[in-house]
Amino acid sequence: MSMKKKIFFSDMDGTLLTTGKRISEKTKKALDDFVAAGNVFAISTGRGVDNVISVRSELGLEYPGMYLICYNGALIYECDTKKTVFRTGVPLKFVPEIFALAAERGIHCQTYTDHSIVTPDNGEEMQYYNKIIKRPLVVTDDIAGSLPEDPCKILAVEMHDRDKVERFRLEIMEKYGDTLTTVYSKSDPWYMEIITKDAGKGSAVKRLSEYLGIPVENTIAAGDEENDISMIEAAGLGIAMCNASDTVKRSADTVTSEDNDHDGLAPYLERSVSN
Repeated sequence: MSMKKKIFFSDMDGTLLTTGKRISEKTKKALDDFVAAGNVFAISTGRGVDNVISVRSELGLEYPGMYLICYNGALIYECDTKKTVFRTGVPLKFVPEIFALAAERGIHCQTYTDHSIVTPDNGEEMQYYNKIIKRPLVVTDDIAGSLPEDPCKILAVEMHDRDKVERFRLEIMEKYGDTLTTVYSKSDPWYMEIITKDAGKGSAVKRLSEYLGIPVENTIAAGDEENDISMIEAAGLGIAMCNASDTVKRSADTVTSEDNDHDGLAPYLERSVSN
């Protein structure tokens, strides 16, 4: 059966969800049929696992055999067993250094436990971020001491000067490039994420396929932004939304004819069931 099963990896915002952060009736029906046919659905996002679990419930996406790819591939969560099957994180020894460098450059930084945001500053950037995410907040100067393990990611936020965060990104890559990588968040152009090199949505495609014994050629991945490129390239069928950036479209095998507000994914899910 694993040779016939397929896995559908989908980004959330701008891809599976409409601009209003909902899933349309037609796309939901196509996804229902895809899973009912014995296939696997995996949400793949930069968000934290607690947030995605909540959104999954709110949208009625509680499918059997479902997985959550969180923090841009740094964590894979099995919904049925409520078990983390893979996790990687920024080495704890780097965390104070990165936060100190951010402070020197005047850039807000925050990181995460499974249930809270940890940051030294509850200023403008933090207030802006938490209007949407609404996670419990720990404000402390002892970031590393507040983390039970290596954090899945660090987020840098600069709301007024994109060049400043880009200079910070280049410094991070120069100093930690052997271990870490960076990607701009799709949710907001002012967000820059720091994750380990063995994370990434593309790596999660390969890991989950191997974990389930499903050939990578039987995988489908859809997205619309820079952090989706690695999974689009890794999957057997990589789909870029027509509302995606040109860079994402160039990385894909196909581009949808409709955008995320007009059921762009539905035809691909329908065809994957009929084939």
